[in-house]
Amino acid sequence: MNKLVRLLSSRVALFGVPILLQAFALVMFIWKFSSYFVYFYAICTLLSVIAVLKVLTGRSNPAYKIAWIIPIMLFPIFGGLIYLLFGGNKSSKRTKQKMHEIQEKMTQSLGQNGIVIQEIQVQDRSAANQSRYIENYSFCPVYKNTTSEYLSPGEQMYERFLEKLKKAKHYIFLEYFIIEKGVMWNSILEILVEKVKQGVDVRVIYDDVGCLFTLPYDYDKHLEKMGIQCCVFNRFVPILSAHLNNRDHRKIAVIDGCTAFTGGINLADEYINVYEKYGHWKDSSIIIQGEGVWSFTVMFLSLWNYHRKTEEDYERFRPLTQQDEEFSSDGYVQPFTDSPLDDESIGETIYLNLINNAKRYVYINTPYLILDTEMITALSSAAKRSVDVRIVTPHIPDKWYVHAVTRANYEILVESGVKIYEYTPGFNHAKSFAVDDELGVVGTINLDYRSLFLHFECGVWLYQTKSIFEVKEDFLKTLEQSQVITLEDCRSVKWYTRLGRIVLRAFAPLM
Repeated sequence: MNKLVRLLSSRVALFGVPILLQAFALVMFIWKFSSYFVYFYAICTLLSVIAVLKVLTGRSNPAYKIAWIIPIMLFPIFGGLIYLLFGGNKSSKRTKQKMHEIQEKMTQSLGQNGIVIQEIQVQDRSAANQSRYIENYSFCPVYKNTTSEYLSPGEQMYERFLEKLKKAKHYIFLEYFIIEKGVMWNSILEILVEKVKQGVDVRVIYDDVGCLFTLPYDYDKHLEKMGIQCCVFNRFVPILSAHLNNRDHRKIAVIDGCTAFTGGINLADEYINVYEKYGHWKDSSIIIQGEGVWSFTVMFLSLWNYHRKTEEDYERFRPLTQQDEEFSSDGYVQPFTDSPLDDESIGETIYLNLINNAKRYVYINTPYLILDTEMITALSSAAKRSVDVRIVTPHIPDKWYVHAVTRANYEILVESGVKIYEYTPGFNHAKSFAVDDELGVVGTINLDYRSLFLHFECGVWLYQTKSIFEVKEDFLKTLEQSQVITLEDCRSVKWYTRLGRIVLRAFAPLM
């Protein structure tokens, strides 16, 4: 009863009910008018035809197109109008102009050292081309004087995170999709408050939908009263809008411009297994130290300035010297960001480049395996040319319908020689690639449509770093706790389950 009362009084109910009423009113309006006016019916049908043509000629992913064409054709009276109102992911001219200004500022603040990229070119032209793509479209250069360390599971990241926060002297920037009160966040918040008292500049960005069930509506004001500056990304408002789909899924922590964390780990207790939510929570993070941290600093400040409508001088946050502790340069590190507002699928292209250029193996951790045709073709083609392609997904899901779509993709991959495993102790939330002992990526980007096309994301591209071997070693240990999915397993699924998965897979881009 208490849970029901809390749910009814929550923002989900308070804001969700108006949205449902708006949707219902729109459908009823169209339905009623179509019953009385043949002209209205003809106009709606024409709008549906226009919507289909718009979908077909657009630059969106083919699977996304199919997922919209089906309901438009099934419900021509209002399907086209709903798509034209809510189906697109186009930004307003004002938003595009603001994003262009952010990109210009990033370009000015982040310059590529030509010597570094030339070194990679001498060693591996393919790797250099991948790096150039990231620099050209994400505006983030590749660095040499940087160390990286892979941290898994979440408990390992949490320990290092607290250690680094306590050493902060100048500023702490935190940007997370989910923050939830509990052991993890409360211990972090205690340090942040203490650092504010010491004169440290502490700033927090959190996603409003990501924290819909975990934080109260005005939590940003609560933090501001403590001296912690706070921005809420894309506030959830009770108005039907396609822009509700664009979420800040990044996880970034920057400390004094010398240390940065990213990966799959949010600031909530399940990520460090303080309590069991979906079995054992398997996750990962990466800590980088050195020059490469500057890219994460600029990423954070760009989004901060966008929200606060400020024009801060980024250079005043650049560390004059690196941290006190010594570190040795380790390979090449390239942080990057991906935005849904620039018509460039950076995250997916980086993944495809890794897969298509692999020679010996590709090891992938992902919580979701909701793939488009390009990704299925790349994985299958790699396996067919004798590359050892292995993917670990969860055995215990966080969302049953998403897991059903994940499993719907198993058969075609296994038939091609891709090895699929499910992490039997619980939920695998890690997002990592290890390729040929040479290349890797650790970040926030899932193998699903939301991460690849709708969310703000980030990651770290790695070349010849020790952390690549750490990703590989952790992956192989994970296999020991995972069950392999055979072709027989895929084909023994009941017909009604298979049918349900087919339907869900068709609409996967809209989930």
